[in-house]
Amino acid sequence: MNARSRNAPARRSRCRRPGGARHQPRSPILPVLARGFRIFYRAAMSAAQVVIALRPDSADAAPFRTALARFGDRIALAFAAGPELAGALPDAEVVVAQGLSDDELARAERLRWLSSWAAGVEHAARPSLLSRGIVLTNASGVHGPNIAEHLLAMILMFTRAMPRLHRAQLARRWERRFASRAEGPGELTGKTLLIVGLGRIGEALAVRARPFGVRIVAVKHDPATRHDAGVAVDELVGMDALDEVLGRADHVCLTVPLTRETHHLIDARRLALMRAGAYLYNISRGAVIDQAALVDALRAGRLAGAGLDVFEEEPLPEHSPLWELDNAILTPHVAGFTPHYFERTAALFTDNLDRFLAGQPLRNAYDPARGY
Repeated sequence: MNARSRNAPARRSRCRRPGGARHQPRSPILPVLARGFRIFYRAAMSAAQVVIALRPDSADAAPFRTALARFGDRIALAFAAGPELAGALPDAEVVVAQGLSDDELARAERLRWLSSWAAGVEHAARPSLLSRGIVLTNASGVHGPNIAEHLLAMILMFTRAMPRLHRAQLARRWERRFASRAEGPGELTGKTLLIVGLGRIGEALAVRARPFGVRIVAVKHDPATRHDAGVAVDELVGMDALDEVLGRADHVCLTVPLTRETHHLIDARRLALMRAGAYLYNISRGAVIDQAALVDALRAGRLAGAGLDVFEEEPLPEHSPLWELDNAILTPHVAGFTPHYFERTAALFTDNLDRFLAGQPLRNAYDPARGY
């Protein structure tokens, strides 16, 4: 038998199926495509899967897109908000968001790090997140300049009698007569500013208040640790000295996180310790003040005024007595607003992403023991 006869059956069996049906020989390009897909898939899955809870066409997404461009194929980046977020969560290792619900956390099976763009993360620190060992970081520091300016604006409004003068404007009343110069618009020179919580916001306030000639006293949970030791204060004490320094301050600013220890930190007893004619300001969380006790103090004239950006119940109900008080400045939790918000948040996140990819500890990591 010649070579051709020996090879013929093998050729027919390769080209025919049972029953004699012909099939096309496999294209040599298919194994190449399959191998390429496997390589692409492995590369995609080896990149850190990052999901940012913003719409891709949102102006707020642009700073993240710019800041993260340098990571190239080290990350797989997705923007998703609303219903689309649920579909993006199962593959996410890193999520940037205000926080995630229990249902969203259940979907995020591969999640290793939740980077909150909020400074206060008491709502994001859910048991369903912490029990899984997922790292939670906050955006402490990005609000410093704008919240400090918001506080300073309230301080200056009270100092220069702006609430009273604005009411006169609305009534078309030329109100220039005061009982004495001491009762008219004042100045900050020589006044004592007490900052309760010398974190990044407190330090930013100290920097901005210094040129007004105030004496700055600060209270800090651990006076031995500072974010920026170059920020000068005239006196720095621990929380155990709060009662004593309250009675020496003309303006008291609360910039502490809300924890078990700071809930109703300023209650009726401590309000009574404050100097008659002093002003109280809160931009941290509403529950740091006993709001009912504050209303009583303002109505009785024991305090000259209060500037509040946060409240125990938000939105502030229409029936709240705070709306009716002439000696209260109220803003709807907007002290943290700034056009630079996500620009600063993206810078903080990218610094932490470098650390995450290198296996290093992250900045602003939530500590369950401290509650912030």
